[in-house]
Amino acid sequence: MELLADPWTLAMAVLAVAILGLAKGGFAGLGALATPLLALALPPVTAAALLLPVLLVQDVVSVWSYRKTWDGWVIGWMLPGALVGVALGTGLAAVVPEEKLLVLLGAITLAFGLYRLWLERGGRIVAPSNSPGWVGTLFGVATGFTSQIAHAGGPPFQMWVTPRRLPHQVFVGTSSLTFAAINWMKVPSYAALGSFNWTVLQAAALLAPLAIATTLAGVWLIRRMDPARFYSLIYLLMIALGLRLIWQGF
Repeated sequence: MELLADPWTLAMAVLAVAILGLAKGGFAGLGALATPLLALALPPVTAAALLLPVLLVQDVVSVWSYRKTWDGWVIGWMLPGALVGVALGTGLAAVVPEEKLLVLLGAITLAFGLYRLWLERGGRIVAPSNSPGWVGTLFGVATGFTSQIAHAGGPPFQMWVTPRRLPHQVFVGTSSLTFAAINWMKVPSYAALGSFNWTVLQAAALLAPLAIATTLAGVWLIRRMDPARFYSLIYLLMIALGLRLIWQGF
């Protein structure tokens, strides 16, 4: 409990876990806010290490909830690239300035969200993207890399998958399975760096009930959402996320 003894740290941890829960429940992209938020109260490395076990718990809930709605073709093309991205992130973590990465990721995310909203303005129907699978592998590299560095893999994933216009629960299920696999890819590097000490694991265990509850809340909300409004909401969240990442980076 000593890691969460400070009220400010506890408040940021609760807020970060709640955001992750909603993201895992289906509000894709929100999760990228969690690590920068918790880093306001803890060193960034400690914040990322604390949130990884929480993510693994939430993955169990989200994967089980969407176990019947996912796209194996998308996952199959993205995961090999994600593995390469995680490896690159592990090797380059010491030399990649996280703040510059967040600014770049934020700018791309903001531009993409604005572009997609402009394309679909006034309820226009945009033809789904049919980009080849190898493009998804490249986006998988970016997803794995940014996820390893700052648990911020959502935006690259969305940039390739949202234009495909999957049914909204299939989109969420595909995201859930993809990031569950990526999070397990990250475990060896965190363990090798000694990030999973007893204090971190104890704090993560204390946050686990909240992690489960907020993920279930996200699932409940997504299943009651109007599918026609789902992607518009995702693009709006991407715009907000892009602005927040840019602000955090600066």
